[in-house]
Amino acid sequence: MDIISYPDQRLKQLSETVAELDKDILEFIQQLERIRQAGPGAVGIAAPQVNVFKRVVIVDVSNMRKPVDNHGHMIMLNPEITDWEGMAMGREGCLSVPDFTGNVIRAEKVKLQYMDETGKHHEIESAGYEARAIQHEIDHLDGLLFLDRLVSRRSDLFRRKNDKK
Repeated sequence: MDIISYPDQRLKQLSETVAELDKDILEFIQQLERIRQAGPGAVGIAAPQVNVFKRVVIVDVSNMRKPVDNHGHMIMLNPEITDWEGMAMGREGCLSVPDFTGNVIRAEKVKLQYMDETGKHHEIESAGYEARAIQHEIDHLDGLLFLDRLVSRRSDLFRRKNDKK
């Protein structure tokens, strides 16, 4: 599976609810995780980024340099943010927008519910960088990219430095 890159219009497509936790979806989750791990510093990935329009995301910020309280490696099916508070600006990048990063305003804390890959339902609170990553990945399920949330493309969008020669 290849990662779809902006400006591909498929990234604007809405994703469908995962109705059944079956062998196909479990195999897909394993493939999605391998792709996330292969991505340069990818802390999250959403199914639409690989042309699968199901409400599946993976987020793992547990390997960040600064120690932070987080929920570790999360596989989330049908995630839904139920509450949020505070707003903060932060820099984001995306596997589907490989050449740019941007400043995006997001909620500082979120409450959400989701089902994991075993069928167990979770209700959690998340804050900081983890909350930002969760919001970013859920946006993919709704056909949004961080580019859609920039306050100004002129002052909040930055070309990535390419260290490869």
